[in-house]
Amino acid sequence: MASKLLLIAVFILDIIAFGLAVGAEQRRTKGWVVQDADKNYNYCVYNSDIATGYGVGAFLFLMVSQIIIMVASRCFCCGKPLSPGGSRAWAVVLFIICWVFFIIAEACLLAGSVRNAYHTKYRNFFSIDNPPSCETVRKGVFAAGAAFVFLTAIISEFYYVCYSSARESFQPYTGRETGVGMGTYK
Repeated sequence: MASKLLLIAVFILDIIAFGLAVGAEQRRTKGWVVQDADKNYNYCVYNSDIATGYGVGAFLFLMVSQIIIMVASRCFCCGKPLSPGGSRAWAVVLFIICWVFFIIAEACLLAGSVRNAYHTKYRNFFSIDNPPSCETVRKGVFAAGAAFVFLTAIISEFYYVCYSSARESFQPYTGRETGVGMGTYK
């Protein structure tokens, strides 16, 4: 039987990661071009950089959640064997999907955080035709990360339940003969 305490702890970590990713999308940095007082050059001004912290926080909470699930399930490859059947088959499929979603979520959160932290530092001498580029993170990067955090949360919970079910139903070899009995045919 799957540990309810572990499932609740992982669920809470995933909810925190999801909330931080949504917060990062809402508070991502925006930049605009400003002209200096002497009108000699243009430069970029950025608002708050809080979205980077939110993105990194979501990244770390999701990573801790994934580590807990993988340690509890022995990363699917260590420990006693699993019982053949539907639970083991689902555990294998969900394990693969869980890792794919996790990698995508982490990539979105990390890329969004790095890009959000980047600010143009140069000045552009006054030119109406060529203003400085005040690039910021594109809208939707943190939202995609939040969506994949949500999917990772659901799939990892189902993976752990299927893994636990397959692990609990395993019947080890009890010492009976494995071959075909031919003793009565002498």
